[in-house]
Amino acid sequence: MAQPEPPGEPLVRTERHGRVLVVRMCRAHRRNAVDRRLADALEAAFNTLEDDPELWAGVLTGSGEVFSAGSDLNAVGDYVTERGGEYGLIRRHRRKPLVAAVEGAALGGGMELVLACDLVVAASNARFGLPEVRLGLVPTCAGLFRGPRALPVNLAREMVLTGDPVDAARAHAAGLVNRVTEEGEALAGALELAARVCENAPVAVQASLVAMDAWLSGADALGWRATEEATRTVMASEDRHEGVAAFLDKRPPRWTGR
Repeated sequence: MAQPEPPGEPLVRTERHGRVLVVRMCRAHRRNAVDRRLADALEAAFNTLEDDPELWAGVLTGSGEVFSAGSDLNAVGDYVTERGGEYGLIRRHRRKPLVAAVEGAALGGGMELVLACDLVVAASNARFGLPEVRLGLVPTCAGLFRGPRALPVNLAREMVLTGDPVDAARAHAAGLVNRVTEEGEALAGALELAARVCENAPVAVQASLVAMDAWLSGADALGWRATEEATRTVMASEDRHEGVAAFLDKRPPRWTGR
């Protein structure tokens, strides 16, 4: 049974730091797993970032000891928004730089949220992973093609095929993470990096980001088609039902390969 939401607590908090908007996920009791309500709250925050001309950059961060554990399995895929797609961010067309400030785990869809950002600051305790195969699933929110784009291909393959996470040091050495901070300092580091971006001409920054994204996303249509095919395959499998059931029952899965 899903835990009820704490009464009166917002799922997303936003803070303005000069020209920078901090978007903080506040569903720590569910490890910031994204459901319908959190997706809608993220959508509203990112709409504000894009639509307010006084804001020139954003920072996405988590709460408690986790960035995000990804999709809430109880949501059954109901976390797609009008402008941002999955989680209010994954398919969003953005002009303003977004920095991920990662403390603790960014797993599954949490890792895919990181991959949807432009820059990454991670605390030394951060972990990045795509563990979907452990549940008989595949990454469905661009991890299958943004992962190999942001990381060396063999490291991306290792993460997807084993489900094993990597720590902040390895992610930094591989080029995913721009800066590593002490534990508890990721947000401060991300604000510093975002402020550095905001020292520059916003029109030039935004035009540059749009141009780079246009080039990088040239293969996204193929990536989405390949992801949809992989998703259809696993959704029709017995292993998918077993993987999810084993996770919910907190027991080792009994794979059949069917």
